[in-house]
Amino acid sequence: MIELKSINTFYGLGHILHDLSLRVGEGEVVALLGRNGAGKTTTMRSIAGLTPPRSGEIRYKGRDIAGLEAHRVSRLGIALVPETRDIFSFLSAKENLSIAARKESRWQIDAVLERFPRLKERLGNKGRELSGGEQQMLAIARALLTGPDLLLLDEPSQGLAPLVVESVMETIRDLKKERVSMLLVEQNAEMALQLADRVYVIDHGTVVFEGTPAALRADRQVTTTYLGVGG
Repeated sequence: MIELKSINTFYGLGHILHDLSLRVGEGEVVALLGRNGAGKTTTMRSIAGLTPPRSGEIRYKGRDIAGLEAHRVSRLGIALVPETRDIFSFLSAKENLSIAARKESRWQIDAVLERFPRLKERLGNKGRELSGGEQQMLAIARALLTGPDLLLLDEPSQGLAPLVVESVMETIRDLKKERVSMLLVEQNAEMALQLADRVYVIDHGTVVFEGTPAALRADRQVTTTYLGVGG
């Protein structure tokens, strides 16, 4: 589905990603883990065209999309659900959804509202009037309306109550059953390991582990050194 080959991404003079390589297969959920500042969000932004890499390749369905403008990346079938959610606070939930909808998407507004019944009840409320959980639901629903084959989820559980986190996890499980490819950045390592088929751990913009969730759980050195868990 998508493969990053030795990408190097900068913010100004700051070299954030160092020859980073990873891949996500069709219908696969891949977790990207690491401490704060490790380069996880920059990896997402590099794929989405928001912070293009200065070198390396990002091959999506066989095409190198590195450096492509963000709106063109979106049109190819890649949707980012950012950590900041980035909903329009002064538009209603319905308006937030309507501006993202595409006729060719396999998910239309009625379908995403069935998936998020709480959102259906809040369609008339402005974005700023929604709870954190409702805003996250809106951000995921908005991404689905664009018809993605690859979904980039950046910290979907951040700041959410446990019951809402479980709802988000269930949504990801359902999308996995529908064979949506996903790259998941998540500070909640246990949540990520429950959902993922494979895992990458990065540190200072470099991959330090690649393997299955079971292999990561068994590697005490990696979990302690790079994730701050275990001991």
